[in-house]
Amino acid sequence: MAEKRSGKDYYRKNFFPKNYLNMYLTFVSGESSHCGTAQAPILDKLHKAFAEDGIHGDTLIDIGSGASIHQLLAACESFKEIIVTDFLEQNREEMKRWLMKDPEAFDWTPVLKYACQLEGDSEKWKEKEEKLRRTIKQVLPCDVTLANPLDPLVLPPVDCVISTYCLESACDDLPAYGSAVKNVGSLVKPGGHLIFAAVMEETYYMVGPHKFDCLWLTPETVRDAVEGAGFEVLWSQSLGFTFPLQICDAKDTILIVAKKPSESLVKEPKPVKGTP
Repeated sequence: MAEKRSGKDYYRKNFFPKNYLNMYLTFVSGESSHCGTAQAPILDKLHKAFAEDGIHGDTLIDIGSGASIHQLLAACESFKEIIVTDFLEQNREEMKRWLMKDPEAFDWTPVLKYACQLEGDSEKWKEKEEKLRRTIKQVLPCDVTLANPLDPLVLPPVDCVISTYCLESACDDLPAYGSAVKNVGSLVKPGGHLIFAAVMEETYYMVGPHKFDCLWLTPETVRDAVEGAGFEVLWSQSLGFTFPLQICDAKDTILIVAKKPSESLVKEPKPVKGTP
């Protein structure tokens, strides 16, 4: 039997944030063969969601932040407070290094400049960096397999929850994925928003020398899970990029923006589609 390359213990033992950041978040504009350019499309779409569509509020929770900040660069202009979370202690510690301006922390300068370029002035990247540091108020553990992913902490429902590239790594099958979407969605108050970025048709990805299994998803599967959790999908869009096969076998990535109705009426989940 093949080794199971997923699960909480496997991640604790083999997932190292610096390896992940160096492989997936290094931003080299103009080099299509470099996986770092993949971050531009998600920055573009998150700018649309927060700056152009006007999603805003008091508090945003980022579920499964890892040690990454790129997914929050647009959000910090629209929310008074951001709470970042991750299952792995090593990811939370790496996030804290950046917050404390540790010289060994990952250098986000190119990503910050690109985000500021979208807002009209790439030279304001230092101000953006400090604003995000001020806006992040807490770094918390989370577990999306729990009914309350922040257990034992209980927080009031918030205006927006975002999660990028997290649930498909945390769930072994589609029923578990549907439950995780409901768990994460429970943190959103009526009238609030849920934003997911998810990789499509991926079975593995690499972090340094270690291979991690991933749940095979389609856009329809993700939309069904979001609607089954009681949300209305406002829009979804393919981000249109792939990675070299030596890094992962994802076919695409999508971003889904959804809203919880003010009078929450959870729809019955649609039949689960089979995996290949």
